[in-house]
Amino acid sequence: MPGDYDTAIVTSQDDQEWVVRAPRSTVAGAALEAEMELLESLKLYVDTGVLPFVVPQIAGYALLPEGGRAVVHRRIVGEWLDVETLAPGPGLAADLGRAIGAIHELPASVVEGCGLPSYAAADYRDRRMSEIDEAAKTGRIPPNLLHRWEAALEDVSLWKFQPVVVHGDLAADQMLVDRGRVVAISGWSEAKVADPADDLAWLLVAAPVEAADSIMEAYQLRRTELSDPRLQDRALLVGELALARWLLHGVRHKLPEVIQDATAMLHDLDEATREEG
Repeated sequence: MPGDYDTAIVTSQDDQEWVVRAPRSTVAGAALEAEMELLESLKLYVDTGVLPFVVPQIAGYALLPEGGRAVVHRRIVGEWLDVETLAPGPGLAADLGRAIGAIHELPASVVEGCGLPSYAAADYRDRRMSEIDEAAKTGRIPPNLLHRWEAALEDVSLWKFQPVVVHGDLAADQMLVDRGRVVAISGWSEAKVADPADDLAWLLVAAPVEAADSIMEAYQLRRTELSDPRLQDRALLVGELALARWLLHGVRHKLPEVIQDATAMLHDLDEATREEG
């Protein structure tokens, strides 16, 4: 979640740039420790070309006065992804699909061996239902939107998927691109074995429709045994449910600005889906 880490860029005497990440809480510190172990495991898949991008490689640590430690890795050269400029065709949009597909082809043992979570499809659907129930109790979910979400969660066919390794927190500022290619993906603290729709949702919601088609086509070609006819439908739904999680984040941490922002976006979504309907 935003605010879990402090991040700084440091330039050394030889003009090399380094990224320093420090956890703000004990929970964030434990997640960062698991992430460091995962990054070490992913190095093999980067070196052998299974992953077509690099991941941060931890170069050192710094003990924190309040306990725990910060991590240091070399800054990777590239630009943050600008989703709104994605164009259809064999360029960056397709490369995004291939990159995410490569993550989803990793063996589950890569994350399970680091003590990161692993969910069965039914369990993950139950988690989504619990989130919506909790969000509904705030009284801030528009009734028609809530009804549509509940109907989708009750549609068993929508939730028949094979759990895979997912990054779990993909966003534009986690992906570095250069010359039409994805060159690096960072921020692996939320990695788990779960629903592949989690990693696709943000792209399908934010990217131009034409580019989304190129992303999904390249993704499907990269997957070896993909049998999930409702994946795109579920990804679009997961993108909507992210607003409920944002609302819950604001409620749990008593952040009025977040609550107001989430409420406004929920009403905008409700109006948009009514017009589409």
